Amino acid sequence: MRLSPSGLSVPDPSRRSLLRGAGSAALLAGAGIPLLSACGGSGSSSDPKTVSLGSNASDAVPKKAFAEIYASFKKQSGITVDVNTKDHNTFQEQINSYLQGTPDDVFTWFAGYRMQFFAAKKLATPIDDVWQTIGDNFPDAMKQLSKGEDGKYYFVPLYTYPWAVFYRKSVFQQHGYEIPTTWDALVALCKQMKKDGLVPIAFGDKDAWPAMGTFDQINFRLNGYDFHVELMAGKASWTDAKVKAVFDHWTEILPYHQDGAVGRTWQDAAQTLVSKKAGMYLLGSFVGQQFTNKADLDDLDFFAFPEINPAYGQETVEAPTDGFMLSKAPKNKSAAAKLLEYLGTPEAEAVYLKADSSVVAASSKADTSTYTALQKKAYTMISGAKNLTQFMDRDSRPDFTSTVMQPALQKFVRDPKGIDSQLTSIERQKKTIFASS
Repeated sequence: MRLSPSGLSVPDPSRRSLLRGAGSAALLAGAGIPLLSACGGSGSSSDPKTVSLGSNASDAVPKKAFAEIYASFKKQSGITVDVNTKDHNTFQEQINSYLQGTPDDVFTWFAGYRMQFFAAKKLATPIDDVWQTIGDNFPDAMKQLSKGEDGKYYFVPLYTYPWAVFYRKSVFQQHGYEIPTTWDALVALCKQMKKDGLVPIAFGDKDAWPAMGTFDQINFRLNGYDFHVELMAGKASWTDAKVKAVFDHWTEILPYHQDGAVGRTWQDAAQTLVSKKAGMYLLGSFVGQQFTNKADLDDLDFFAFPEINPAYGQETVEAPTDGFMLSKAPKNKSAAAKLLEYLGTPEAEAVYLKADSSVVAASSKADTSTYTALQKKAYTMISGAKNLTQFMDRDSRPDFTSTVMQPALQKFVRDPKGIDSQLTSIERQKKTIFASS
């Protein structure tokens, strides 16, 4: 994949200094949330032919795709992957405590800032030896996304995908809708869809992270990539007029979002797009996993979030990258390294992508000949972007995004009034969290 190294959201040195944060283990334990634990306990990796793996791939499509990768690895190596799958959101909420306890040998996680956070806290093992084997399979951009602040490798990327506005081609054709490329055109389209009896924008924020994607899109379209990165790094102020302008724009289109979003999962929201009750849906391309009928999937398409500020156009694309890390003290390090080496091959990516066509390979050597029309479009969008972001909860401190931003954005979605006092509160909490070490 041709990705520009300069376009990726890689924290700069001053941002990296913020990584050594306290995290949220105490908060989770205090809340009485049952913590993640390694699969099978301390003996799960005592067998030299078994490696344990903690996974957040709880949805049906990725879970099946990963299972096929592990089966392929066993056939090649004779090593069994003992998978410990947890609900995606539970995994993310409890990852800090999990890694400080007795984690599995290998675990699924995210590239960039979120990976660096745990690497800096010594909750992951460097895998430079693995990268000596797999390095030629990846472009420089992916290599940068896989390094910790110390310059060592901690991550093996598997796939990436863009966030965009998804829609049904047949619905647009039926009503004569045109793809909006500007904010005004988007607002006008929302109004028309509402007149036509459609939910203009499907929306489900029960799990608290989807709303962060809407904020990101409006922010970097309105204020540009550099300001977005500064804000996520804790450098720019949440009381800045630029941030208020983001919420002013969001407030303008919020009435066209699906009602009751905070009580709805993203999967349920996706079903309104599948059933043609909604006209659009802003989400990652994994939304395609919900289109189980081939005819419906063939009817799915997407466009980049419209331009707001001509100075920044549509130059930035949100493209989260998922993959694997090695825990702090793996019980079967040798087998784990072999698994990571395999996961970094084009062959492993081919196995995954055969089962999950909603994403594109991270490797520049992966076979793209079998890509669907959506995958080819996703590849073009990502490779052609001037700037790439990862996502709010991956581009900033996890303790800040989980304890401050998620509830704040849910509150805004419920009632957009009073945003000024909310932003003051966010800024105050941000200063406290980012000052911690």
